[in-house]
Amino acid sequence: MHLTDYIRLCLASVASNRLRSFLTGLGITVGISAVVLLTSIGEGINRFVVTEFSQFGTHLIAVSPGKASTFGVSGAVVNTVKPLTLSDAESIADLPQIEAVTPMVLGNAPVEYNEFTRYTNIYGVGPSVPDVWTMGPSVGQFLPDDNPRNARAFVVLGSTVRNELFGKSNPLGERVRIGSSTFRVIGVMESKGQMMGVDLDDAVFIPVHRAQTMFNREGLMEINIAYSPSANSEHISKRIHNLLVNRHGNEDFTIRTMDEMLSVLDSILGAVTAAVGGLGAISLLVGAVGILTIMTIAVNERTNEVGLLRALGAGRGQVLMLFLGEAIVLAAIGGLAGLILGAGGAWLIGTAIPALPTHTSWTYVLIAESVAAIIGLLAGVAPAWKAAKLDPVEALRAE
Repeated sequence: MHLTDYIRLCLASVASNRLRSFLTGLGITVGISAVVLLTSIGEGINRFVVTEFSQFGTHLIAVSPGKASTFGVSGAVVNTVKPLTLSDAESIADLPQIEAVTPMVLGNAPVEYNEFTRYTNIYGVGPSVPDVWTMGPSVGQFLPDDNPRNARAFVVLGSTVRNELFGKSNPLGERVRIGSSTFRVIGVMESKGQMMGVDLDDAVFIPVHRAQTMFNREGLMEINIAYSPSANSEHISKRIHNLLVNRHGNEDFTIRTMDEMLSVLDSILGAVTAAVGGLGAISLLVGAVGILTIMTIAVNERTNEVGLLRALGAGRGQVLMLFLGEAIVLAAIGGLAGLILGAGGAWLIGTAIPALPTHTSWTYVLIAESVAAIIGLLAGVAPAWKAAKLDPVEALRAE
């Protein structure tokens, strides 16, 4: 029997029993569509979160006071913890392959202009924020490179604060009151949106030392560092670690690189995507059971046909391949339909709900389609083997 004869007989069998073929492929269709749809949602969320997390760049290091891990030692050790200082930030900036450093203090206070008042986040930062956080002013300029301990009372507004206090009027040169101090507006930041739930447009930026005075803070909350893209994050992190240990006398700080954070985040989100896809894969098992059941029934119904094929000279191997081919065709058709439904559903969800991003990964699609074909093969083995073992004479006598 030629290959074209195999294909023609398989397709003819599928076409002549439309209802049975539809029910057989339906389980595979549901399974594939569930896998594609769920993994598209999971992969889309994965990419969205990683993009949001790294929108300030990937060559960043953050240093915060205190150790991330603790040990069972005397509480007297707490007294040796030193706050991060402006001098620490300046020393880090002098290290090789460091491009920019900004110290940071964060608090909340009212910002007043005439009769308007808005409570918002007050970021005390250095002049290098545009270089470290890859965000800059859309109007005016950012904080000038003053002596950090005697910086002038300038403020840069976030876009939301500017709109609330000034509307469409030009805020440059105007004076606003923050807490008990007066600041002159020299710039408005470009709209950055939210990052991990933090609205960076609803904020203002003032010199770090003035923020320390305003919020009565001795030390810094964090030091953000941008290093050269050609540098190794581990080497840079080690240099910063050694510098701060020498300055503080012990390791009373925590260093986090963006590479480390993205790696942990990617592994977590990848596991979630795989778990979600696994839920959809359960439907594929249901589809396998459906193919096994209906193909077994088909063998019983087509006993006469098998007997006729054997009587005409078809060997057991040819009968086996015929029924296996039919099972694979059914699984492939169901898989293709599932792919169309799953990818189409993901596209519709992404279009209808922009806040829920979707991304169809062809890796998962190929895996799902391959699994569908394998399921068709495995589920068709037992019925096909049963058909191949039928005695031709007994098969022709069967009713």
